[in-house]
Amino acid sequence: MKREHLEALRVPLTVLGVTLLGAILIMWLSDGILDSAERTKAQRELQLREARARIQNAGEEKEMIGRYLGNYQQLARAGFVGDEQRINWLDSLRMANEEARIFGVEYDIGAQKPYIYSAELNPGKLVLLESIMHLKFRLLHEEDLPRFFSALGRYSGGFFTIEQCHMRRIRSAETDKSPTVQANLAAECDLRWLTVKPASGAEKKG
Repeated sequence: MKREHLEALRVPLTVLGVTLLGAILIMWLSDGILDSAERTKAQRELQLREARARIQNAGEEKEMIGRYLGNYQQLARAGFVGDEQRINWLDSLRMANEEARIFGVEYDIGAQKPYIYSAELNPGKLVLLESIMHLKFRLLHEEDLPRFFSALGRYSGGFFTIEQCHMRRIRSAETDKSPTVQANLAAECDLRWLTVKPASGAEKKG
């Protein structure tokens, strides 16, 4: 091929090369844009699904709140939900003592701690707590003990379980001879006063 022919083809070949290079560049950019668009679409679809899930969960939570709100408020009034109601406990002890007509109650309350059987109950996002109360009192006869605890449960001082009780007869030397009615039995009992609270993470979330 003659030199003048090559010179004549140089400009078209250059244009062709630039065109091919531009086409390759456009294809590469298009693939990148398409990938980015697909990622954006997938992200938007994920956000949409999450938003729909939140709306659904909010509806379910609202329905659940409406269903159990009355029971929750009742438990809160009874002293089972929230902080300990130790003043109410002591008031309940006093009133139960008066109703059962026993000879006074001595008490000692330990520090609050996680309920020992909490894992068996599987409370989920709730935390069950307990405070052990040790009671000492004197009774006229055995029936005074269940009557006292029945009265204690009615005064809504909170929720408690009876861990253990021991009774013994009082020797004549321990009794006071002056009153007409005297105590014949001494009893000691351990109670678990229970309260429930949301777990710390759930409380912050709420």
